[in-house]
Amino acid sequence: MASHYRDQADAPTVYIIVGHAREGDLGTPEAAIPVNILLRAADEDSAVRLALEALKGQGFAEASLDQIGVILEEPDDPTFEQAYEDALAGEVAVVAYRA
Repeated sequence: MASHYRDQADAPTVYIIVGHAREGDLGTPEAAIPVNILLRAADEDSAVRLALEALKGQGFAEASLDQIGVILEEPDDPTFEQAYEDALAGEVAVVAYRA
């Protein structure tokens, strides 16, 4: 949890990337799925690269990353609590909103 850091300067940078990803092979008609990716990275470029690698590893063929930001405090939303903890632990957490 972020609360064990003495101040925000000690807390690792956790990025959130919002976008859409499509499963399946290139050229197939599957609809894009909204995704949020939470991860730690040295900078935005590294965050994007790691996010794309994680999506590929989960079987996504294409991705459109729309927005990137920094999470400044531990989320209250239960959807993101575990993903945030995973990101703090060095994992790349992908939250996919499948219908």
